[in-house]
Amino acid sequence: MTKLSRRELARLAAGLTAIRAAGLEAQPAPSAYVGPLTGVDKGLEDRRFDPVAYTLDLYAAAPRRLRFEARTRSEAEDWQKQLRSKLTELVGGFPIERRPLRPITLETRMFPGYSREKLVFDSRPGVSVLAYLLLPEKARRPAAVAICVPGHGRGVDDIVGIDDRGGERTDKAGYQHDFAIQAAEAGMAAMAIEPMAFGCRRDAINARKGLSQKGCDPAAGGALLVGQTMVGWRVWDVMRTLDYIETRSELDSSRVGCMGISGGGTATLFSAALEPRISAAFVSGYLNTFRDSIGSLAHCIDNYVPGILNWAEMHDIAGLIAPRPLFVESGERDNIFPIHASIESYNKVREIYGVFGAADRIEQEVFPGEHSFWGKRGIPFLTRHLG
Repeated sequence: MTKLSRRELARLAAGLTAIRAAGLEAQPAPSAYVGPLTGVDKGLEDRRFDPVAYTLDLYAAAPRRLRFEARTRSEAEDWQKQLRSKLTELVGGFPIERRPLRPITLETRMFPGYSREKLVFDSRPGVSVLAYLLLPEKARRPAAVAICVPGHGRGVDDIVGIDDRGGERTDKAGYQHDFAIQAAEAGMAAMAIEPMAFGCRRDAINARKGLSQKGCDPAAGGALLVGQTMVGWRVWDVMRTLDYIETRSELDSSRVGCMGISGGGTATLFSAALEPRISAAFVSGYLNTFRDSIGSLAHCIDNYVPGILNWAEMHDIAGLIAPRPLFVESGERDNIFPIHASIESYNKVREIYGVFGAADRIEQEVFPGEHSFWGKRGIPFLTRHLG
C-alpha cells in the first residue's frame, strides 16, 4: 500500500470538500423500482390504480343536489335558505346557546396612526380566542370593522406586525404582508383573530415544534371524529367575534367586513356565506373549485367538509354571500389554488350575483404573483362598501 504524505492527504481532503460543496459527490443511481407493478404491463391494459384520478371521476359524477339553478331573485333567495341550512349541517352545526364572552384586555400599545389592543374572549365552553384590535386614531366613531383572519403560518402575529421574536416590524414581511395593519391604515378598525390550531391556539406537542408549526393535525381530524369540522369551528369563532364587536361602543356592528388569505380566505368565504351580519367580504388566495384545489392537490386536512360535493361546489357556497359585496383576488402563479379554476369559479359566482341584480357588487383582481396577499384593489373595495 502506497503511503500518502500529510501534504497529499490535505490535498485529497480539500478536493473532496470542494466536490461536496459543488454538489458533485457521486450519488447512487435512482432505482427504477417504484412498486409491485414495476415492469408489469401485460394484463393491466384496462386496470387503473391512481386514486386521485378516481376521485376526479367521482367529482364528475357528484350530484351537487343544491347547485345554483335559479332564474329569478325569489328562486335564488329560496335556494340560499336551503343551501345555507345544509351547509350548516355539513360543517358540523353551531352551538344553540351563546355562552358569555368573558372578555379581558391584556395590553394596549400605541403606534403611529393607530392603537393595538390585545384581548381574549371565550368562543364556547373550553375554547378561548386571542385577538388584536387595531383602531385608527382618525377613524370616524363608531368605526367600520374588518375581521381579519390569517392563513397558514405563525398565526395572527403574521398580520399585525409582530416578528418571530415577539418584536415589532415595519416591513410588512411574509406572504400575508401584515394585512390587518393595511386595513387600519385604510381607516377601518381591524379585529385580527388567532385561528384555531395556529399561534397560541395549538396543542402542546405542536407548539413545542416551533412558531411556524401548525396544529391542524390532530385537531381537525378530531373534529371529524365527532361529526364536526375545523371549518365550522373557525366560522363560529368569526360569529363570536361579531358578538364581541357588538359590545364595543367605538365599533359599528352594522358595518363589519371579513377578510383573509389562504386558510383565512376559507374562513372568510364560509363565514360570509353563513353569517348575514357580515356586510362585505374580501377573499384572497382561496376562491377556486374543490375539484382543482383540495380535490387534486395536497392540502391541510382543515380544508375538508365531508360530503360537500353531494350538495355544492365552492362557487355555490360563495353565492350565499350575494347580494352583499364580495371581492376576490388570485395570483397568476398560485400553485395551491390554480388560477384557471379561480377565474372559472369567480365567473360562476358572478352569474349568481347577476340573478340578484348585484353584478356591480362583485369584483376579482388577478395579480402577477404567487400565493400571497395583494390588496391593491381589495382593501379599497372593502373600505368603500363599509362606508
